[in-house]
Amino acid sequence: MTSHAQRTRRRVRATAPGRARTGEREYGGTGPTGAGARPEERPSPEPSSEPVVGREAEAALLTRLVATDPAEGPSPGPLSEVLLVSGAPGSGKSTLLGLAERAAREAGRRVLRTVGSASERHLGFAGLHQLLRPVVSGPAVESLPPRQRSALRAALGLTPPHATMPPGDRPGNAPGDESGTAAGTPAPQDAPPPPTALVALALLDLFSELAATAPLLVVVDDAHWLDHGSLDVLAFVARRMADDPVTLLVGVREGEPLPGFDREHDRHELGPLDAESAHLLLDAQPAPPEGRTRMRILEEAAGNPLALVELTRAATMSATGRAAAGDHAPHATHAPADGPLPLTGRLERAFAGQAATLPAPTRDALLLLATADVSDPAATVSAGLPEADDPAWVPAQEAGLVRQSGRTVAFRHPLMRSAVYHAAAFADRREAHLTLAGRLREEPDRRAWHLAAATLHPDQEVSDALRRTADRAARRGGHAAAAAALERAAELSPDRETRARLLVDAAAAAVLTGQLSWVGELAARARAATEDPALATAAELATGRLLALTNRHTPAFAFLARVAREAGEDAAPLALEALATAAVVGYYSGEESQRTQVAGLLPAPALPDHPSEVLPRIWVRALTDPVGSRAELVPALPGLIDGAEGDPERLTVLAIVAWLLDETPLAVTTFEGAFDRWQTFGPVPPGLGGAAGWAYFERGRWAQALTVASDMALLAGAAGLDHALGCAAAVEATVLAVRGDAEGARARAARALAAVDPLESRSVAVTAWRALGLAAMAEGDHEAAYGCFRSAFDSAGEPVHYHASPPVLPELAATAARADRREEARAVVERMAPWLGAAPSPRASALLSRARALLADAGEAEPHFLAALADDAVEHWPFERAQARLDYAEWLRRQRRIAEARSLLASALETFRRLGAEPWAERARAELRAAGAPVSGPAADGLARLTPQQQEIVRLAARGLTNREVGEKLFLSPRTVGSHLYRAFPKLGVTARSQLRDAVGDAVR
Repeated sequence: MTSHAQRTRRRVRATAPGRARTGEREYGGTGPTGAGARPEERPSPEPSSEPVVGREAEAALLTRLVATDPAEGPSPGPLSEVLLVSGAPGSGKSTLLGLAERAAREAGRRVLRTVGSASERHLGFAGLHQLLRPVVSGPAVESLPPRQRSALRAALGLTPPHATMPPGDRPGNAPGDESGTAAGTPAPQDAPPPPTALVALALLDLFSELAATAPLLVVVDDAHWLDHGSLDVLAFVARRMADDPVTLLVGVREGEPLPGFDREHDRHELGPLDAESAHLLLDAQPAPPEGRTRMRILEEAAGNPLALVELTRAATMSATGRAAAGDHAPHATHAPADGPLPLTGRLERAFAGQAATLPAPTRDALLLLATADVSDPAATVSAGLPEADDPAWVPAQEAGLVRQSGRTVAFRHPLMRSAVYHAAAFADRREAHLTLAGRLREEPDRRAWHLAAATLHPDQEVSDALRRTADRAARRGGHAAAAAALERAAELSPDRETRARLLVDAAAAAVLTGQLSWVGELAARARAATEDPALATAAELATGRLLALTNRHTPAFAFLARVAREAGEDAAPLALEALATAAVVGYYSGEESQRTQVAGLLPAPALPDHPSEVLPRIWVRALTDPVGSRAELVPALPGLIDGAEGDPERLTVLAIVAWLLDETPLAVTTFEGAFDRWQTFGPVPPGLGGAAGWAYFERGRWAQALTVASDMALLAGAAGLDHALGCAAAVEATVLAVRGDAEGARARAARALAAVDPLESRSVAVTAWRALGLAAMAEGDHEAAYGCFRSAFDSAGEPVHYHASPPVLPELAATAARADRREEARAVVERMAPWLGAAPSPRASALLSRARALLADAGEAEPHFLAALADDAVEHWPFERAQARLDYAEWLRRQRRIAEARSLLASALETFRRLGAEPWAERARAELRAAGAPVSGPAADGLARLTPQQQEIVRLAARGLTNREVGEKLFLSPRTVGSHLYRAFPKLGVTARSQLRDAVGDAVR
C-alpha cells in the first residue's frame, strides 16, 4: 500500500524542484536582480529563489503586491501599499519577505531592506541606517531640502545634529564616530537632536524621489527588534505615502507590539500549517521522516514550519550519530529516544547542540558572529569577523547554521544566533565582547555596549562611555536608546549618588517612550539609591509625567498631588512642576474636586517676581480656572510670549494658556512660532498637541487642525498614549462633521470614546459627543443631535467639563428649537450663564447670547441676536460667527424682513463655502432662495477635496512661491510639491499656476 509520504513526495517533486524551505530566514545565491536594481542597492544577502511549501497563498499575495508592471500606470486608488506579515517565530515571515523582495527586483522595482536586531534596539536609528546605506550617498539624498538632508544625516550619525546646515557641507565621519561631527568640525555640546518629525519628512521625500524612476519596495523584517527612532519615522511615512508607488512590507513576531502600525494598516497573520501542508514540507526535506518519527515531529511541531524543518534535521543528526557509533544505518530518520523532541526553547538547544560538535575555530567564529549580531556587512567586517571565504565557516555552513552570500555570513534564523550565544560559557561570551570592543574603537556606541556586556562589577570608565552614548542618542532623537544607556551606566557607576542621578535622567528620557512600567522601575531604583530629597522628587515626577499622559487620570492625579504635598523646601521647584502636571490631569478629567485641590495647593502670590515660577503658576491658574483668571492673566500674556522667544516649550505652554482664556487668535500665532522651533528641536509632545488642534479649528483653519491631529495621533500611537489618541480622534471627528462627512465623523468619535473612559477623560468625552451631535445636525437629525449635545451637561444642567461644555450651548439651543426641547434647553443655558463669569470673553458672551436668541420667543429674540453679533472681535471665530449670522437671518426672514436677511445670508454662505462647511452652506443657499436671491448650486470649491498638505501647498503657491520655496517651508522636496500641485489643479478647476490666486484667494489661511 502506498504511504501518505510516498504519495505527497511525488507531488512535491513534480511541482517544486530543488529543496524547499519555509519558516526560516534563508537566502539564495546570486539570482537575477531586475533592471530596476542598481548594483550599489542590492542588499546582501540576496533573497532565496527556492519555492515555499505550505504558504502558497501568502506567496501569491505578496507577489501580486510587489510585482505589478510599472508600465501599467497608477491605479485609481492610493499608489502605496502597507502590509504587516506577522506570525510566531519560525512561521515563515522572513522567507515570504525574501520571496517578495526577489519578485520585486524581477519586476523592475527598486528595493531597500532592513532587519531589526535585538542587540541594536538601543542604538538610535540603527535600522534606518541599515535601510538607507545603499542610497545615503546618492543623488536622491542630495536633492532633499537642506534642513531635511541635515536632519537625516544627523540621525544617521553622518553630520552633527544642527538644525540647519549649508547645502555644501560634506557628510562627515562614519556612524558612531566618537565626535559625532563632520570631519574637522567640533560638535557643540548643546547641539539639539534632529527632530524626529523632520527626519520622518526627509524619509518620506526620499522614498518619493527614489520611486520617481521605478516603484520602490521597502522591506522591514523583525520589526519588533527595530530601534524606536527608526520605527517611529517608518510609521510616520507609512501613514503619508499614499501618493507615491511605494510598497512597505513589515515582518513582525506574533504578539509583539509595533507602535505606530498596530491600528492603521492591514495585517496578514501566518498561522500554523495545516496537516496536508505540514506533510508536504516534511517530504521536501533531504531525509524525510517516516513512521513514528514523522508522527512525533508533526505532533510536537504543531504546524510551525521552522520546527518541522529543524526537528527533522535534529532527528537526522541523531540517527547519523547512532550509525557512526555502530548502530544500523536507518532508511529514514528516527526520533531521539530520550524524551520528547525539543520545541521552542528546546529548539534553541537543538541549534546549539549542532554548534557544540564543530571545530574550535568554527565555534569561535560563530560566537563572535552571535555576539556582534549585526546585519550590516560593513559593520560585520569592521568588527573583525572572519571573511566570508574563511575555512572556519565551512563546517557551520554544512551544519546549516549560517549561510554565505557574497561577503556576508549570517545566521539562518535569529533563534540560532540566540542558541549559540547562550550556550557558550559566560567567560567565552565576555571574551568575545572584549574582542569586539577592541576592534570597534571607531564606533563608540557599539564599543560601549560590548564593554558593558563584558563588565560584571562597577566601572566608572565604562559607565562614562555609556553616558556619552546616551548623550549622542538623545541628540539624535533616540529617547529609548538614551534611557537604556543611562540605565546601564547607572548600574556600572561605583558612586551611589551618581547612580541615582543617572537613573533619574534615564527615567526622564524614558517618559518619551510611553513605557510606564519602565519609567516606574527606574524611578523606584533612583529613590532607593539616594538620600537627596530633590533627586527622589525628580524620580517620582518622571513617573507622574508619564502617568498624566495615560487615561488613568484618578491615580495619576493622586500620585502627582502627593508628590507636590510631600516635596520639601529643597525640591520646591519640582513640587510646582508636579502641581502643574496635576493641573493638566485635572483638566483632562474635568473632576471638580481635583481643580479644588490644585487651587488649594498653589501658594500665593499668583504672579510672583521670580521668573522660574511665573510660567508654572500661570499654567496652573489657566488650567484650573480659565474664567476667573482671565482678567488677570490676559494682559500679561503678550509680554510673556515676547520673553519666551526661541523656547518652543514655553511658547507652546503660553499658546495653550491663551487658548484656555479664549484668546484664540493669540494662541494660533503663538503656536505657529512654537511649531517653527519644535521643527528644530523635535516633535511637539503629544500631550500638548490637542489644544493646538482645537485652536486651529476655532480659527477656521481646519486643514491645519487635521494635520496637528494626525501628527498627534502618530506620536501618541507610537508611545501607547490612549488619552492623546482620543483627543486627536475627537479633533478629526469635529472637522469631518462640520464638513459634512457624517460617517467619517462618527467613526472618529467612536475611536475617541473607545480610547478613554468617559468618566476619567471628560474633556475627550464631551468633544466626541459634540462631534457626534454636529454629524447628526449636518444630516438634519435634530433629535439625535440634541441628545448628543445634551450629554455635555449633567441632569441638573451643570457642565460635564468646565471648559469643553460651554461652547456646546448654542448647538444645544439650535437643535432644541427644532426638536421641541426649548424649555429643557433654556434651563441648561440659564444654569450655565454664571459659569461664564461676570465679565465673560467676547466669544463666550456671543455664544451665550446666540443660545438665548435661539430659545427665546419670537418677539424677544432680536436683542440677543444683536448682542451675539455686536463685537467684531468674534470674527476671529469664523464658523461660530457665520452660524450666528445664519440663525439671525433665518429669524429675520420669518419676520418678513427679507432685505436685511439677504446680506447676512450672503456673508454666512461665503464663510461656509470658504471653510468647506457644506451642510451649513446648503442651509444658507436654501434661505437665500427663499429670500428671492439668485443662488448658484454648490460651489465647485475644490479646496475641501484637497488633503491638508495639498491645501497648504496651494496656499503658498498662490502667493507666488516656487516649488523649491514651498518645499523649504513645508520640508518637502520640490518634486513632491509639484506632484501635489499636479493633482490639485483639476480639483480646483485651473490649468496654470497663474490661476491659483483667483481660484483660491484667501480661502486657506
